[in-house]
Amino acid sequence: MHLSKKCSAFKVVLSALLIVALLQLIYLSFLSKFHGKQQRYRYSELFGGSAGKRNAQPEKNTRKERLRYSLSTGGIFDSSGQYRVYKNLIKSDFTTNQISGPDLNSNVLVLATHTTINNLHHLESLLERWQNPLSVAIFAHGDDVKFATALVYALSFFCPHIQGLVDFHLVCLSEEMASFPEQDHEHFVGLEDCPSVFSRLETHRDKHKNYDMNGNVSYPNNLLRNIARSGTESSYILVIDIDMMPSADLHQQFLNLVMKRQPTSDEVFVLPAFEIRHARKIPANKAELVQLYQVGEVRPFYEELCPRCQAPTNYSQWVNNHVRGIGTLEVAYTLTWVDPWEPFYIGPRTVPLYNENFKQYGFNRISQACELHVAGYKFSVLSSAFVVHRGFKIQGEFHARKDEENKHNRVLFRSFKEGLKAKYPSSTRRC
Repeated sequence: MHLSKKCSAFKVVLSALLIVALLQLIYLSFLSKFHGKQQRYRYSELFGGSAGKRNAQPEKNTRKERLRYSLSTGGIFDSSGQYRVYKNLIKSDFTTNQISGPDLNSNVLVLATHTTINNLHHLESLLERWQNPLSVAIFAHGDDVKFATALVYALSFFCPHIQGLVDFHLVCLSEEMASFPEQDHEHFVGLEDCPSVFSRLETHRDKHKNYDMNGNVSYPNNLLRNIARSGTESSYILVIDIDMMPSADLHQQFLNLVMKRQPTSDEVFVLPAFEIRHARKIPANKAELVQLYQVGEVRPFYEELCPRCQAPTNYSQWVNNHVRGIGTLEVAYTLTWVDPWEPFYIGPRTVPLYNENFKQYGFNRISQACELHVAGYKFSVLSSAFVVHRGFKIQGEFHARKDEENKHNRVLFRSFKEGLKAKYPSSTRRC
């Protein structure tokens, strides 16, 4: 009798467990179907299915049509014929609205940057700091051409701050072509909002070491810089790498500077460059930066790899230069360029373009700084503005062909300097 009761109780418990398991399966099935419907809706919203046509916002449909048109042109070839360029692949609302009514204050200074898809995740924090118009040139190769097109479109679709401020340009090899990502379902699975797009980009981060592309493809850094620059109509441009961060409120501070001090056409404004330990938070202002600098958590950019490349900035003078007030930006001192200085600077849009013969590692920025010097530019160092690279640059972090590329570009640089003599025959300056 006692055994019979135990068996009955066991059957009840077992039946209850089976019912719970069945209900869980039904619930999971419902969630799966609901998620699938949600994904199909988001996909149709992105690419114009029936749900998208009924419910999608008109401006997002317009963005989709602009992307279709940009891709339908097939892009243009660069001067070497080696690369295909899709300029203004996706325009920001800011750029589009400039046609009808320019915002003169916002259009004074634009930040231009370049990257591959594996570093595009830096865009989130860069835009959060900058909060003004930004032009991004992306280089993609092989399967990354489709991935870059898809993810850039998703960013412009799901992220209002990117829709409003960021222009995207795409560069690939001349034999490759970008296409509208309508059939690339796998790139959009799980994308529901802006954070989910950046999470997808995070999965691609650090896919390659610096300049180490698949198939021995050369990264055209100077072409990308020029594309990002030419994609804007601003009066002044700041060109930095995407893994660098400017000081906070730089845009407004610089606007105040040019309003009270009319710059000359032959002047560029130098931002001292630093690098910070990965674990540290990027400083927002000079006071925070100097505090970290004094305890060794921040140091001059490239201090370990090429200290001479930034030494002419005169860091000790800049650190000890008195800032009149928080938020005040002025010229601290003016320098003449000396070899091998490669400063980061804000310059008028009329400054010479970067020489696109320089690719991969070595001499790509110094060649442009050298030309500025020969062309007669002066270098005015700003009192409290700066740029910071995330992480210390150390020996051994670069790809195997770095020294070989540097040697090749050194020879190219010698030829480039000779060419400047013919380009600026009346100049007495030399590199």
